[in-house]
Amino acid sequence: MSEQDVNETPSGATTNGDEAEATPAIDTAKSAPADRETAGPFDFSEVPTMRPYVDLGGIKIAPREGLQMRLEVDERAQRVVAVSLEYAESLLQVQAFSAPKSSGMWHQIRHDLRAQLEAQGAKVGEEAGPLGTEVVTATAVPAEQGGGTRAARFIGVDGPRWILRGILMGKAAVDAATHAQLIELFREIVVVRGDLPMPPGDLLPLKVPAGVQPGAQNPAGASGSVQQPGVTEA
Repeated sequence: MSEQDVNETPSGATTNGDEAEATPAIDTAKSAPADRETAGPFDFSEVPTMRPYVDLGGIKIAPREGLQMRLEVDERAQRVVAVSLEYAESLLQVQAFSAPKSSGMWHQIRHDLRAQLEAQGAKVGEEAGPLGTEVVTATAVPAEQGGGTRAARFIGVDGPRWILRGILMGKAAVDAATHAQLIELFREIVVVRGDLPMPPGDLLPLKVPAGVQPGAQNPAGASGSVQQPGVTEA
């Protein structure tokens, strides 16, 4: 399974009429930790303007030692579709989407993710996490790639008119201490929704930071590099 296959839109699974009638109503309440406004993930209006961030448009990343960052690009559409952060032997891929003002999207997204991943043959479950319910998956690795299984965790937080979604892979998907480190990284992210009207579920536009060339050092001080379009997913 390619994580980006289930990562282009906030939800994608559909059901037929009989299944829809049998499915309980999905909770439309916002899903977020009680301290989101003070501990993150943050809305742009909630952070001091003087704090340094790497400006990627709809998302701002707080630099830290040891953080490697790259942009995932849809070559057909020629647009940046996700940000991948490599840290602590793990990969965190993040996207932000527009969302309704008064209701949340994460519960529906979790429902759709489970259906889509199960249809692809993955083992799927849910676990309570520090940000809310996480979707936990294990997919078979082809024998030519070493065999075994590959674990991943899908996380999401509903904010004011946006939802921030992430996929945890590598050590953070299986090790509690590393998982906590990557959750802390996720919570440092700032979402810039903007004032323009957008349909719920639209990807917030991402951009290459100003002045950054392929392989150049991050201008905000992270130790890694930011790569230009053409980079494929991990």
